[in-house]
Amino acid sequence: MDAKVTWHGRMTFTGTADSGFEVPLGTSPAVGGDNDGFRPMELMAISLAGCTAMDVISILRKKRQEVTAYEVRVHAEQAEEHPRVFTRAVIEYHVTGRAVDEAAVVRSIELSAVRYCPAQGMLAKVMPIALHYFIYEAQEEGEPRLLRQGEYIPPQG
Repeated sequence: MDAKVTWHGRMTFTGTADSGFEVPLGTSPAVGGDNDGFRPMELMAISLAGCTAMDVISILRKKRQEVTAYEVRVHAEQAEEHPRVFTRAVIEYHVTGRAVDEAAVVRSIELSAVRYCPAQGMLAKVMPIALHYFIYEAQEEGEPRLLRQGEYIPPQG
């Protein structure tokens, strides 16, 4: 994989990679930027969420789960001192659907964590990552109802 960033003045960049899509990068005015793009560490958190999200939804579809809404959130903590690396993260999987099987959700998260997601595999080598799931039942009207929640704990080693 090849990636590059191109400078556009001050602290504004555009990032591209093999896929050809562009992503804006920037920073806050406090450090000379114009608040006009993602911070690089935000993109790392988004990449982690996106990588595992794609794995899990793909596996749930193969398991014929009726998912009607889906969201993956990453909460990452950073060190106080530079280089301000991530020190730990929590990934939350919010799955809404009709009669979604908890075992299917857990197995999908497990496969992503231990086999398929390179972003998670790489980051898990340098920091703890907690994996939480929330399963909601879709309603004909109104907000989905929380049915189950739990944590998947990957094997150590």
